[in-house]
Amino acid sequence: TEYGPNLFRLQDRRGVDYLLGPTHEEMFTLLVKDLYSSYKDLPLSIYQIQTKFRDEARPRAGLLRGREFVMKDSYSFDIDDAGLAASYEAHRAAYIKTFERLHLPFVIVSAMSGAMGGSKSEEFLAPLEVGEDTFVRCTTCGYAANTEAVTVPTPAAIDFSQAAPSQVVDTPNTPTIATLVDLLNARTDINGALGKTTPWTSSDTLKNVIIMLRHPDGRREPLAIGLPGDREVDMKRVEAQVGPAEPDAFTEADFANHPALVKGYIGPDVLGSTSSSQIRYLVYPRVSSGTSWVAGADKAGNHVVGLVCGRDFTPDGTIEAAEVLPGDACPTCAAKNATGVLEMARCIEIGHIFQLGRKYAEALNLTVLDQNGKQVVVTMGSYGIGVSRAVASIAEAFHDDLGLRWPREVAPADVHVVIAGKGDDGTSDFAEELSQQLESAGLEVIIDDRVGVSPGVKFKDAELLGMPTIVIVGRGLAQGTIEVRDRLAGTKIDVAKDEAATHVLALARSAP
Repeated sequence: TEYGPNLFRLQDRRGVDYLLGPTHEEMFTLLVKDLYSSYKDLPLSIYQIQTKFRDEARPRAGLLRGREFVMKDSYSFDIDDAGLAASYEAHRAAYIKTFERLHLPFVIVSAMSGAMGGSKSEEFLAPLEVGEDTFVRCTTCGYAANTEAVTVPTPAAIDFSQAAPSQVVDTPNTPTIATLVDLLNARTDINGALGKTTPWTSSDTLKNVIIMLRHPDGRREPLAIGLPGDREVDMKRVEAQVGPAEPDAFTEADFANHPALVKGYIGPDVLGSTSSSQIRYLVYPRVSSGTSWVAGADKAGNHVVGLVCGRDFTPDGTIEAAEVLPGDACPTCAAKNATGVLEMARCIEIGHIFQLGRKYAEALNLTVLDQNGKQVVVTMGSYGIGVSRAVASIAEAFHDDLGLRWPREVAPADVHVVIAGKGDDGTSDFAEELSQQLESAGLEVIIDDRVGVSPGVKFKDAELLGMPTIVIVGRGLAQGTIEVRDRLAGTKIDVAKDEAATHVLALARSAP
């Protein structure tokens, strides 16, 4: 239920419900429940590499976001929170080693746990322009986070006891924030009444956006989000906050069912769980007590100016729903009164680790006897690497105009031998002999010995396939040399045929 529509659901011919596993917390919890019953069996970590299925709304970019994919997932089981913290750190360190060995560039960022649940979550992201996700990092400190997990510091409350009273003003023909700002800057009488000495900007306005939440049980619930007019609602951030519900558009039919909502002029007066509409009203954290705003007056062609939060309206709570923009204050720096700002980059998620806690163990009654003979609920962690996605990420990180350039640790083969001669000129025999020498030394070798294919085509195919070392046995063999290409370095040299095996072995065992 909590996983929502991303879960593949099906029925067999008898009408029995089944699903295709998107992740396997439940199965591993039940496995451990069957096998272990004492604190002496813990800590325990077990893993698998298996195909997973998720009914993605927008599968795209090949292996980067597919409905069927290969994942390495592991699960830790501990007697207490201290044990979970230790298992989490052990997995974190192992993932760092893994991605370093893959030579993938990566950053570790704070993330949302989503449907998985749990108290702590971090993502391993490969910063690549083709990425389907976005993350932020501070230009000053080490803070980094998925945009869904960015927290906005709430400003200190402002004393509004001396603030001028709010007033409703005519604002004809102002259906957009831009037209409203232009009108306000032309109305000097409004500025004087409020004591405003600086020009109006979109950040002075309070935009109220209505969305519809679709709950797993089919129920639809309207939600109002208040945010400064210079921001847009980020639906991915909203989705991370409201799960397992899913955000959807508020349609014309929905407006018809809520006549108090005047499109383009919605103000906080008709919003909130205690209002006539009873529509829950959550605001961006910077809409804090004492801040003053311009907002719709719930009447076409009218706005309220000098509307003070905490005096004229009180939201039901806050929500991290606004888009994050480059130049925003770093939350870590802001907490220390420092001035770091955020920059944004595209990325591919390649790993995710969670401290699940006791969510699954409690639901499935996974308990063990502790040292005192008392039944205690086991605490769990979950850790995943997208194997097929990592392959795609490596391909994106290591390619050039000619094709792929696999790092040596993950290349399908160590050496690609191309026979560029006619075969009866000794090139085939030498290529076979060299390949056997290299394989005897522990390397994986592929040979392009196709007949009737030109050397140029073979060279292009070798570059496209991207083995880290390409050996060309061709016309130079008559002069006692072969050509060795290093795809990673982009270099090529002629090597004496008697030294070929030694040279290629040394190259193949070098990094990366």
